[in-house]
Amino acid sequence: MSTAPNIASRPDPRATDMPQRTAGPNGLPNTPGVGYKPQHFEALRSDPGPVTWIEVHAENYMGDGGRPLAQLRALSEQFALSVHGVGLSIGGEQPLDTDHLNRLKKLCDWANPTSFSEHLAWSTHDGAYLNDLLPLPYTQTTLSQVADHIDQVQAVLGRQMLLENPSSYLTFAESQMSETDFLAELTQKTGCGLLLDVNNVFISATNLELSPQAYIDAYPTDKVGEIHVGGHDEDSDDHGAPLLIDSHAKPVCDPVWDLLSYTLSQTGLKPVLVEWDTDVPDWQVLRAEAMRVADALVQ
Repeated sequence: MSTAPNIASRPDPRATDMPQRTAGPNGLPNTPGVGYKPQHFEALRSDPGPVTWIEVHAENYMGDGGRPLAQLRALSEQFALSVHGVGLSIGGEQPLDTDHLNRLKKLCDWANPTSFSEHLAWSTHDGAYLNDLLPLPYTQTTLSQVADHIDQVQAVLGRQMLLENPSSYLTFAESQMSETDFLAELTQKTGCGLLLDVNNVFISATNLELSPQAYIDAYPTDKVGEIHVGGHDEDSDDHGAPLLIDSHAKPVCDPVWDLLSYTLSQTGLKPVLVEWDTDVPDWQVLRAEAMRVADALVQ
């Protein structure tokens, strides 16, 4: 989709001050948000429906100038902004990539998002970036490594980060604590907040034959700054058991909507984002998903 001429013709937006959005005590508004996709630029601005905030993947906006940053600047005049990282490899054994982190700082200094988040996962090895977010064992050793990485990110960025729970397909024999206890320990050690992905909870609980409601009950909900929902694919493993894949390529399914309602009963009102990253539909389809979030927030 072409960009409005007055946006595309602007000079490098880094030459102009970004409208400032200082986070209040509750951070993002407790309303529906969507993961922004460029093809929705014009429709989102003219017909946002209940959407009052957007989230972008940091790695898509680390360049200098161009249409992506011009669009982001324009959107920031209308919507609160969350920046979501996917490439820091917070859970990795190796040191963080300082070049990547410095480029992330440059983006956050310019955009001044209300919220920044990353994943409890690793995605790099020997300088190579892997096309996946991979799990880690929950041990004291990994707890210390992840805490050190979070401390480094928060110190460099000069802001709190939220950490997202992963979608899991296996567990590690060497794990010494539950995922919820691991996340709670990290918040205590580092002062980070949490991004609670309800779809990931449902996926992990189904794949590992656990109760998603019990996971939410054990989760440190007082640390939640943002909630995600999204779609997933259904498959089966070699033994015929259900296997859910975190694809972000479909509408949110009814059991995940039900789990969102249960989660909100534990957390109270929170900012809730709809993720749809592949096979992206027309704006009206995504807007309808945001309307369902709005309904969940008033129940």
